[in-house]
Amino acid sequence: MSKAIQSANVSIKDVNLFYSDFQALKDINMEIPANQVTAFIGPSGCGKSTLLRCLNRMNDLIEGCKVEGTIKVGDVDIYREVEVNELRRSIGMVFQKPNPFPMSVYDNIAYGARIYGIRKRSELDEIVERTLKQSAMWEELKDRLRKSALGLSGGQQQRLCIARALAVDPKILLMDEPTSALDPISTGKIEELCAELKQTVTIVIVTHNMQQATRISDKTGFFLLGDLVEYGDTEQIFEAPRMPETERYITGRFG
Repeated sequence: MSKAIQSANVSIKDVNLFYSDFQALKDINMEIPANQVTAFIGPSGCGKSTLLRCLNRMNDLIEGCKVEGTIKVGDVDIYREVEVNELRRSIGMVFQKPNPFPMSVYDNIAYGARIYGIRKRSELDEIVERTLKQSAMWEELKDRLRKSALGLSGGQQQRLCIARALAVDPKILLMDEPTSALDPISTGKIEELCAELKQTVTIVIVTHNMQQATRISDKTGFFLLGDLVEYGDTEQIFEAPRMPETERYITGRFG
């Protein structure tokens, strides 16, 4: 029996992750608060995307991957008490490269709702309008709903992917370097969107852009070689880091 996820705070306790013999995450402990933006920073290969993917069990798809420890969303243990489909309804994900489906703008957003059994046209219309408004795209796209999503610009495609993730009312939105393929104007729009969305959704973002972390996140975790070196309020991490490794990274002396 799958337990329903009611809350949007995340508790990560003693998490280790192995790809066969390689240990990618080492004894991670952190509390991610609801309705805030939490950023994961660190050099490539440090474990930040791996941890992000643990939160909706994307790593289950990788052969030889083993996760130890406990990850709870609210009071639900996501590896033991909830089915993956139900989990991914509560925890949406946006990837590095925009990946709209090769169908209309409308059908991209309605896709998830249809999977979960919503067929009524009026309900789907309402979901499409609501999520496009949430993603600050309704005015841009309301006359292009029947056009292919592949005809949109990269920035629009990425915001459409955010709208698609929001269509099933997730409690948490995971973003894996969502602006790394975008120009500065599109990046700014997505950052503004994060600030709006955190009123209703908990956001966890992996970013290589430290300025982005300082602009949009409330909490920041710095990862290095599979360890969570330091985690705290973003302002503290960037202005008064406690660990020398954190300071070296944010001042650009390594990584």
